[in-house]
Order: sequence, then structure tokens, then C-alpha cells
Amino acid sequence: MPYLVAFLAAACVVLWATPVVKAVGIRSGQLDFPDERKIHRQPMVRLGGVSIFFGNLVALLLLWGAGAFGGLRTEQEYEIWGVTIGGVLFFLIGLADDLFHLSPFSRLLMQFGVAAAAWGVGVRIEFISLPGRGIWPFPVWLSLLITLFWLVGMANAINFMDGLDGLAAGVSGIAAVVMLIVTLLLDRPAAAMLAAALAGACLGFLRYNFNPAQIFMGDGGAYFLGFTLAGIGVIGVAKGVTTLAVALPFFILAVPILDMSTVILKRLARGKSPFHPDKGHLHHRLLKAGLSQRHSVLLIYAMTLWGGSLALALAGLPAGGTYLGGASLVLAGVAWGAWQRQRALPSEDRPEQEYVAPQCCCDQECKED
Repeated sequence: MPYLVAFLAAACVVLWATPVVKAVGIRSGQLDFPDERKIHRQPMVRLGGVSIFFGNLVALLLLWGAGAFGGLRTEQEYEIWGVTIGGVLFFLIGLADDLFHLSPFSRLLMQFGVAAAAWGVGVRIEFISLPGRGIWPFPVWLSLLITLFWLVGMANAINFMDGLDGLAAGVSGIAAVVMLIVTLLLDRPAAAMLAAALAGACLGFLRYNFNPAQIFMGDGGAYFLGFTLAGIGVIGVAKGVTTLAVALPFFILAVPILDMSTVILKRLARGKSPFHPDKGHLHHRLLKAGLSQRHSVLLIYAMTLWGGSLALALAGLPAGGTYLGGASLVLAGVAWGAWQRQRALPSEDRPEQEYVAPQCCCDQECKED
């Protein structure tokens, strides 16, 4: 089964590659240092996105060599290449930012350029299907505009969420699994293989990135995950003729979309740049409310799972209601546990003030500094 092969191959490669990337990052000094806005208290390697990208790439090359992508129509091949090569370029943009600290304007300019090229080869949101209204095609200019903001917006939304141990990787992994289910039900096997590889890479990375984290994914990993998820949403979900198909990716990725939108609007209302860093993200607010890192991350995981399950139910896909019911129970259970913890902790004991990061990933270097 190619989906299982893609998942396991990506996970295994990431599990093997991440310690290597960590060692290289320590020797080269590519570290994310703490400051007043960040949660961690010790320098951490920020190149984990290299292993995520490498694991995903190896899995896809393995499937391609085995002929799993054979039999596609020409336009479908272009779509797959658009998502795959676009993901490579978004990863390189993020990696360059990790290494050389690019300006927000230069990053956005390159991102929109890559997204426009992806639209040009067929990664497009072209229509919307509404109940009783049939298919409404978008004008070319509107298709381009919506697609560009979707692809670039999602890449930055996942990057915005990368503020707690395991948060961006876990949210992306859950979204990738939901998209795997949706694309299989919509008979989009090529997109499903992309989703399976991405889910496996995220799961493998969580072995080293979940609290207490040993390595961060950096902008390279976040941009790669965000663009690839957005691309799969376009070619595997939004192009389906299922009612409300174009809205499904938005529900699946509702948590990072709403988080980014809220933060940007608040920054603009204060007269700040949308990229001005602050502590206004959802995970920051949960920490301020008294939750630990793990409780905050698990609560956002549950919210992401609920949003994905809601997408399945709204689309009328098989067992969608069952998925939504199960996800609702999970969300209720995690929220109850988080509320109980918040009630039990006095304000002076809240984790945001007392959090101590795990042992530094580069003990000798820290001692020398």
C-alpha cells in the first residue's frame, strides 16, 4: 500500500536524520537563542526542518521510483510537480532565513513568486460548489488572488504557530492525516501520497521536537509544511466537486488560520507591522492563563483535530459524523483537564514564569559562552 510506505519511509528517515542535523547545527553554531518573547531558556538548534524536508523527499522519490505516481493525466502531473517543487523552494526560502535572516519583504516577495509559479502549472482554486447552486467558476484574476493568499498565507500561518515544543509539527501532522483521509475518500491518490509522506515526516520529527524539545524546525521546516499542506488542500480537496469542497481545507487548517489572522489584525490595530513579534498568539495566551507547555499544545492539537473532523462531517463524507463525535469528546476531555489545571495553580506558580527548558543541546558551547 503506497500510503503506508510513504508514511513509514518519511518517519524512519526523519528519525535517523534529525540527530545528524542536530549535531551539524551545534558544530556550525546555527542556534535559536532565547529572548524576552521566546519560551525556551537555552540555545536550541533551529535546522530541524532539514530532516523533515529530507524525509518527505526520500519517501516521494521511493514512491516515484516504484511507479506509484504512474497513470496520472498531464494536468495532474503538473499539479503534483507544482506542489512538490513549490515545497522545495519554500523550504529553501525558510532555510535562507534561518541562516541569513532575510527581511520580511524579501521573504514575501519570493513566496509570492513561487506561489504564482505553482498557480501557473495548475495548483489553483478555480471554483466553488454550493448546495443547490452548482459550480461557480472564479474569474482568472480572482483564482490567482485567492490561490496566492492561500499558499503564502498558510506557509506563514504554520510559521506563526511554531512557538511551543511540538506545536507546529503536531498541528501539521494532524492536518496531514485528515487530508489523507479526505483525499482518499475523494479518490485523489496522488495527493493522498503527498499527505501520507508529510504526516510521517511530522510524526518522526515529534520524537525530538515534543516537549521537552531537543531541536526546532526553524523557518525552513515551517514554510515547507505550510506550503505543502496548502498545496495538498488545493489539488486534493478544493478541486473536488463535493459540496463545499473548496471550504474543506479552511476547516482542516482553521486553527493556524484564525491564530494568524487574529494576531495580524491586532498588530495592525496597534499600528505595528504584521510581522512585528509579540506574545499575542494563541499558545502565548494559553500559557498566560496558567497552562503548561504540554497542556497548551495538547489543547491546540485537540482543536485542530476537531476542525478537521468538522470538515469531514460538513462535506457529508462517510463516517464524518462519527469522526466529529470522537473529536468532540477528545476536545472536551483535554479542555476539562486544562481547565482543572488552570484552577489548581495560583498565579505565582504559572508555567510561563517558572518554565525551565531541557538541558541545553550544546552544553559545552553554552558553558564557554
